[in-house]
Amino acid sequence: MSSKVVYEGWMVRYGRRKIGRSFIHMRYFVLESRLLAYYKRKPQDNQVPIKTLLIDGNCRVDDRGLKTHHGHMVYVLSVYNKKEKNHRIMMAAFNIQEALIWKEKIEYVIDQHQGAQPSNGNKYISFEYKSGMDNGKTASSSDRESQFSAQEDEDEPHPNLLRRTTIGNGPPESVFDWTREIDSDLSNQNINNQAFSRKHWRLLQCQDGLRTFEELGEVDYLPRSCSKAMKAVGVVEATCEEIFKLVMSMDGTRFEWDCSFLHGSLVEEVDGHTAVLYHRLQLDWFPMFVWPRDLCYVRYWRRNDDGSYVVLFRSREHENCGPQPGCVRAHIESGGFNISPLKPRNGRPRTQVQHLMQIDLKGWGVGYLSSFQQYCVRQMLNSVAGLREWFAQSDERNAHPRIPVMVNMSSTAVSSKKNQKPNDFSVNPTSLDQMNATSRSSALIDEYSDDEEDFQIAEPEQEAYQIGLENDVRKTALEEEPAHEIDFSSFSGNLRRDDRDNARDCWKISDGNNFRVRSKHYCYDKTKKVPAGKHMLDLVAVDWFKDSKRMDHVARRHGCAAQVASEKGFFSIVINLQVPASTHYSMVFYFVTKELVSGSLLHRFVDGDDEFRNSRFKLIPSVPKGSWIVRQSVGSTPCLLGKAVDCNYIRGPKYLEIDVDIGSSTVANGVLGLVIGVITTLVVDMAFLVQANTPDELPERLIGAVRISHLELKSAIVPKLEPDPS
Repeated sequence: MSSKVVYEGWMVRYGRRKIGRSFIHMRYFVLESRLLAYYKRKPQDNQVPIKTLLIDGNCRVDDRGLKTHHGHMVYVLSVYNKKEKNHRIMMAAFNIQEALIWKEKIEYVIDQHQGAQPSNGNKYISFEYKSGMDNGKTASSSDRESQFSAQEDEDEPHPNLLRRTTIGNGPPESVFDWTREIDSDLSNQNINNQAFSRKHWRLLQCQDGLRTFEELGEVDYLPRSCSKAMKAVGVVEATCEEIFKLVMSMDGTRFEWDCSFLHGSLVEEVDGHTAVLYHRLQLDWFPMFVWPRDLCYVRYWRRNDDGSYVVLFRSREHENCGPQPGCVRAHIESGGFNISPLKPRNGRPRTQVQHLMQIDLKGWGVGYLSSFQQYCVRQMLNSVAGLREWFAQSDERNAHPRIPVMVNMSSTAVSSKKNQKPNDFSVNPTSLDQMNATSRSSALIDEYSDDEEDFQIAEPEQEAYQIGLENDVRKTALEEEPAHEIDFSSFSGNLRRDDRDNARDCWKISDGNNFRVRSKHYCYDKTKKVPAGKHMLDLVAVDWFKDSKRMDHVARRHGCAAQVASEKGFFSIVINLQVPASTHYSMVFYFVTKELVSGSLLHRFVDGDDEFRNSRFKLIPSVPKGSWIVRQSVGSTPCLLGKAVDCNYIRGPKYLEIDVDIGSSTVANGVLGLVIGVITTLVVDMAFLVQANTPDELPERLIGAVRISHLELKSAIVPKLEPDPS
């Protein structure tokens, strides 16, 4: 083989199931320089591959998650080029570790190609909006990838789920804030804004080697019968993969470590990271008088780059999982596992397992018998001790543990809703149809984190830049500071602005110091992150739209803030967050400045090509107020949006519109599926910026930041968009 081989090995050929063939096809995959190919057997000299794909900056690696393939559970990756929609290579592995090695190697080649592009403005193509263009499609776009299906490669039961997904490149800072002690090794992210800083929990008891905590603060948006969130924390002498395998299983092995488990089955596989499950609980609190409880819930999982796993639960209704005779349907408000690696001790692997549960057990007496609720929750949390003892007493160790295939729930076991009792089960306002449209995988935020970027800097420069940091920061800030204040009274949007802390269904400008960005010396010390400070652009208006179809190029709407700014000679950056559902929503932010600083990073971003923009457009999120599962899913890790979802860039005469198609990523849709049902309870902060990679671009500056408080879906309006120019 060539000396340029990056990685090679046997993988499963994942493709369409053919009649008469029900066995696994193994193929030998080779990543050589910029070429990905596979063969029937290990290739010899001059052997022609079965299929090849050229890897460049337009390629993506989709993490399709776990899928059932000919009776085996495999971990699937899809590699494709966005400009060649019908050409892709599907590959799968029996264990997650091998698949992730391939993903890392391929993305390394992609990043190398992107990094080879010059960073000055000479290469960039400016896509000016002209009357003859078709709504930006000829301007600059990343087309929707649901338009192709790769028919020869995959037998996909949900063709509308064929969207890009990935599991991220950055350290999961949002996870560490509640799973490990806060120390100097953690990131410089704003600890006060993290979902799980230590102040949110108090220790209830230490028993059986477990610490049990209760969440502080009242949950005024939940019914009285719903308990506060409780979590159990313990250390298990096993690898994260071994524990993850057990946590994901619903077979007979679960009886050996989960004393609250009676029966479980698969209701629907939404995608490789999301499934709807039926789960019957075995609770021993006066069983002669208390009816059994069962659950129908969505389970979502992801793996973080540090090797930790997150498994999240939330109850859902499903037409194929109605109320069961003799059972009360309980409701999980939020729950799940966090499985994080620790340093080995005496040569044995160690993993910290945290199990959280916030549940409403329903029934007539739950609101009056607090002991029943607390006893049952602790019985469920005791599964962490069960995991520890299971591994302590077992000599079985698989080098590459596999996830067992789950048994489907029999349709005959589903009883008629005629047997439903009013107090027997919970009703979640979000239907499965809405969930399928808005929750097809997991957290966007840990995807494509900026914290692992590579920098190439000469050593003399490193010494020189250690002098005069504060002066350099102040100088850069002045260079890109707006020259004059902008009169906000000229601009308006349909979502009102309200600066009060307790306001609802509104927006306000979020303080830039709530977000930490790369400092002038980040190239030499990646811990050097500083408060962002003042924004470069002013947020003048926010629109909240809805329609039966996706709303593209909203800046063409007559009378919108971007048009008003253009009439005044100002420049606007319009960020259109497109939220898919049975009804499509768009939240549009209008950031305005009097003029762009020539030659600045922001100016080069505005006039750059799509490849440059996708590699730099960054979001920093935060959820100051919300349920556990939402805060855990969103986190606060920076995300390169252009790499995680499809971004369509439309360059108008005096504006740049960025249409962020959240529906193009099953990762982002998983977060939406968790958020959409509780959106009125949330306070969300978002900061947008252009990532700085070189010393002359640092420090980073925010384009702008916004806080959205307790948004109401019903407040969205249908916009009157101008017809597309022909």
